Amino acid sequence: MNAGVLFDAPGPKARRRIRIHAVAATAALLTLVGFTVLRLSAKGSAWELFSSPELQQRLADGVLATLKAFALAGVGSLALGALLAAGRLSRCRAVRWAATGVVAFFRALPPLVLVFALYAGALPPLWSLVLGLALHHGCAQAELLRAGIDAVPRGQTEAGYAVGMRGYRVLATVLVPQALRTVLPTVVSQLVVTLKDTSLGYLIGYPELLHVGRLAAANTVASGGHPYAALLTATGALYVALCLALSALARWIERLGARGRG
Repeated sequence: MNAGVLFDAPGPKARRRIRIHAVAATAALLTLVGFTVLRLSAKGSAWELFSSPELQQRLADGVLATLKAFALAGVGSLALGALLAAGRLSRCRAVRWAATGVVAFFRALPPLVLVFALYAGALPPLWSLVLGLALHHGCAQAELLRAGIDAVPRGQTEAGYAVGMRGYRVLATVLVPQALRTVLPTVVSQLVVTLKDTSLGYLIGYPELLHVGRLAAANTVASGGHPYAALLTATGALYVALCLALSALARWIERLGARGRG
C-alpha cells in the first residue's frame, strides 16, 4: 500500500471507521432530503412552481452568474497561489518575507470581510466578490502548492542543478509537475470551497444562485405562503450538482495524469 507524501495512508481500522461514518452521514442526508420532499409534496403546489419558464430562466441565470464568478475567482486564486508559493520558496529573503506576510494576512481575514471591504471601496459587486475570493483562497492555494513542492524529494532539486538548470527552471519543470500530482485532490477541494463561497455575493447584491433563489421566493406566492423551502432546496441541489461536476472533472484530470506517467 502506497502512502501519500503529505499524509499517512489509513490502516484497516481507520478505513472501516471512515466507511461507517460515510454510511451514517449518507443515511442522515437522505433522511433529511426525504423529509423535506414529503413536507413540500404535502403542500401540493410547491413543486409546480418549477414548471414556470420564467422561474427556470431565473435559476439558469443564477447558475451562469455563479459559474462566471467562480471561473474568475478560481483562475485568479490559482494564479495568485502559484505566484505566492514561488515567493515563499524564493532564495531572496525580502521576497520570501513579503510573500509570507501576504499569505498570513489574507488567510487570517474571513472572505466575507474582504468582499465587503472591496464593495465598500466602490468596486462593482462582481469584482468585489471575485477579488475577495481570489485573495483569500489564493493564499490557501499558495500553502498547498508550497507544501507539495517541499514534499518532493530533495534529490530532484539537486539533480536539476547538476544538469545546469537555473532555479526557476528546476521549479517549473521538475518540482511543480511532481507536486501537482500530489496536491491535486486538495487543490480541487479548495476550488470547491471557492465555488460555495460565491454565495457570499448574495450579501452585496450580486445575482448569483442564492440571491436569485431568495428573490424568486420573495416574489412568488403559493398555497401556504412564500415557497422559501422549495426554492432553497432546489438551490442547494444545484450547488451540490456543481460541486460534484467539479470533483468529477478533477478525477478525470487525475486519470489523464496517471496515464501520462504510465
